[in-house]
Amino acid sequence: MSQPEPASGHDDRPAGQGPESDEPAAAPRSGASLNEGGRSGRFALHKPDGQPVRTGRNLPLAITSGVLLGALVLAAIYPWPAAFIAITSIATLVGLRELRRALAGRGTAIAAVPVAVGGVAMQVCAYFGGPEWVVGAFALTVIVALSWRLRGGAAGYVRDASASLFAASYVPLLLSTWLLLLAEDDGQRRLIAFIVVTISSDIGGYFAGILLGRHKMAPVISPNKTWEGFGGSVLGCMIAGGLTVSLMLDGPVWAGVVLGLAVVAAATVGDLIESLVKRDLGLKDMGRFMPGHGGLLDRVDSLLIGGPVSWMVLTLLVPPAL
Repeated sequence: MSQPEPASGHDDRPAGQGPESDEPAAAPRSGASLNEGGRSGRFALHKPDGQPVRTGRNLPLAITSGVLLGALVLAAIYPWPAAFIAITSIATLVGLRELRRALAGRGTAIAAVPVAVGGVAMQVCAYFGGPEWVVGAFALTVIVALSWRLRGGAAGYVRDASASLFAASYVPLLLSTWLLLLAEDDGQRRLIAFIVVTISSDIGGYFAGILLGRHKMAPVISPNKTWEGFGGSVLGCMIAGGLTVSLMLDGPVWAGVVLGLAVVAAATVGDLIESLVKRDLGLKDMGRFMPGHGGLLDRVDSLLIGGPVSWMVLTLLVPPAL
């Protein structure tokens, strides 16, 4: 759902390493040009002297994957919004599977069955019952997950129980806010506005990062994230927020700008959280769910954190259209 990973974002390779070789990647410079990379099928960034700068991804493949997923989302919410429950439920199960495998590599086991069942229940409760039902489903999931681990004894109980609570919070609880958006009277437009604004963060950050990025933002966590890329994300989100809120939701432009600022902050935090999780677990990608993108959690990290933020901002500032 997210756009191709920006050079200012997720790439967790050590700084200065190219994506496909041991040679240092050429540093992006202002004034570079973006051209189609001939037979390779890549889009190549070229410096003024004609030398290519590696962007780290097969962009046509990555964009195609993102477009297909976006088309799937649109097909689910028009004309049957409730069908989107199936999308977030599948995403819940796939995301939990990726997280379970990643944690298992470090000797940590989550209560997979109760977290998966409770996670799907949160999606259903969000659309048909609202926030109160989500809180109830989450609380029951936590209780069952804590009880499920009792049979394993005391050794590692806190570690495994904490991992189960993290999994239940990070994947299904955050995903359920997408359905809280969709459940409003104008929920289809709200969900699309949220997705468009969040994707604009990735697009703005990607191009600003590869063209202008020089100053590292969080080198210890995500070596290739730059302040210039962050500035591109801010600008992209503000423009997208103002346009979508005013044109799609009949809200004031300033509310859209606030939405954009809130989403870019959330998306950046989501990027850094996912990067830190992968570094802690010694992984480059959480999985291989989408060609050209990595795992599902690698692609929806910004959207996971952006969902509750968008729901809160739109609920407070943009009343549902009658």
